[in-house]
Amino acid sequence: MIDLSSNLLGAAGAGSATAIALAALLLRLSLGGLFLAHAYLKYFVFTPKGAAGFFASLGVPGWFAYLTIAAETLGGIALILGFQTSLVALLLIPTLLGAAILAHGKNGFWFNNPNGGWEYPAFWAVTLLIQALLGGGALALTA
Repeated sequence: MIDLSSNLLGAAGAGSATAIALAALLLRLSLGGLFLAHAYLKYFVFTPKGAAGFFASLGVPGWFAYLTIAAETLGGIALILGFQTSLVALLLIPTLLGAAILAHGKNGFWFNNPNGGWEYPAFWAVTLLIQALLGGGALALTA
């Protein structure tokens, strides 16, 4: 582990095992909440049928929308609870890469581009990899 004790923030505890465990918890809760929000959007706003139609318009079988809604819901809950955090985070990465490439790739990099670019889902995929490397952190049911 990197010794941050001579750093101003290190003196306040940054980089300690406790701080890393808390950081993993905060990241886990944020990611889980975002996945639940996206599942909610697909289920209650776009509707599963509408999401399936959108997936089909991208050249992806419509049933993938139902699989995505289930993955986002179950994955979000698992992340919030800290259940098999590293495995769940890794398993959710293809969902975000699919969104980055298929739904947002043609819109350019910046997410504020019309229809959203691939910046946000790509960054979200990286945060899932970081979560997988960190593990569940504080208050996780399992690593």
